[in-house]
Amino acid sequence: MKKPTRIVIVGGGIAGILLATRLGDRLGRTAEATVTLIDRSATHIWKPMLHTIAAGTRDVNQQRVIFLSHARQHGFTYQPGEMCGLDRQLREVQLAGISAYEGGLMLEPRTVPYDVLLLSIGSRANDFGVPGVMEHCHLIDSQQQAETFNVALRERALRSVVKDEELRVAIVGAGATGVELSAELSHLFELAGSYGDPTIRKRLSLTLLEAGPRVLPAFPPEISSASQQRLEKIGFRVMTSTGVSSVEPGGFRYGDGKLAEADLMVWAAGVKAPDFMNGLAGLATNRANQIVVSGTLQALHDENIFALGDCAALTPEGAQRPLPPTAQVATQQAEHLARYLPEWVRHNKPLPGFKFRDFGSLVSLSDYDAFGTLGRFGFYPGGLIRGRLAQLSHAMLYRRHQQALHGFRRATLLWTAEQINGLAQPDIRLA
Repeated sequence: MKKPTRIVIVGGGIAGILLATRLGDRLGRTAEATVTLIDRSATHIWKPMLHTIAAGTRDVNQQRVIFLSHARQHGFTYQPGEMCGLDRQLREVQLAGISAYEGGLMLEPRTVPYDVLLLSIGSRANDFGVPGVMEHCHLIDSQQQAETFNVALRERALRSVVKDEELRVAIVGAGATGVELSAELSHLFELAGSYGDPTIRKRLSLTLLEAGPRVLPAFPPEISSASQQRLEKIGFRVMTSTGVSSVEPGGFRYGDGKLAEADLMVWAAGVKAPDFMNGLAGLATNRANQIVVSGTLQALHDENIFALGDCAALTPEGAQRPLPPTAQVATQQAEHLARYLPEWVRHNKPLPGFKFRDFGSLVSLSDYDAFGTLGRFGFYPGGLIRGRLAQLSHAMLYRRHQQALHGFRRATLLWTAEQINGLAQPDIRLA
């Protein structure tokens, strides 16, 4: 009797959890394969909402998916762990040890064998070698980092109220994360005014620094201009064409040594895959540590290894640069492999090449405004939208993700429960 194919998925982000769900349903339940998902966190959070978790304007407990529970429902298994290496000859994923809460090791370093390996490890901000970033800045790349920032933010906000002083926040990187976090922080302090000090919003001083000539460089210039105008109208200082040379405990150094002073600093610039992936086990990688893949999303030197999402570099035929590290790309790549991988596993049927369909991009400035492009597909190709329509479209992206994981009925129940809980819970995180 043929042994089940061992499929190992590393990374439970947007692409990883979607793949594990679909492959578990199609191959895991029938015992044609064992599907294992590895992630260092015990829960999944939709990454585009991390800025709301960081600001404390969304309840993290209602948004997270618990891997163990989800795995039981969808025919795969979950293993906690953080990948640190790969042995391609033995076909083993190497996992680092896991520290216990009170010190020591909870789990020793170990290996997980595979027949087919799918890497969807995601990405993190790129410090570009700027001194002091890792020592003094918050990153917002994971649930843990977002919650850590939120704790620091609430502590600083309390200090600001008690001591009647300004709260200075500075963010480097005016991509979607930096811009959306800026707007969400303003919204947070407006809401906080109704819980005590009505002047707390006026205490917030926020500076957004961008090395490029405009904010939201991946969007059309019209959206960049409108977004910057909105942020400045809210009261923020937006500094474009401003490269940061170093980070100090009291702020960012830029230009000829000027200091953008800050009590809280966030680094949201650039994107790169984890450092251990640089040249991983002889696989081809680029300067951002991403694995270079073919059109079928297979690594160039090993057909049993796939990479997708932010940790993969796929340059479409005729394109000058790889696909961007966005949730849209990760979702489409996961759906592509979920559709065609089962027959490749069962009968070695050739995999078709992945084709990306650009449905546009959306950015939400909290309750203030939203902007979007509709891409090259749909009923209004290439169009621009803003306001309530863009805000609704942005909200629907998350609902679609929930439906992809849970199905229509359960996703509807989750949305209903969220609305009901919202009536009884505070609008912001207070403790």
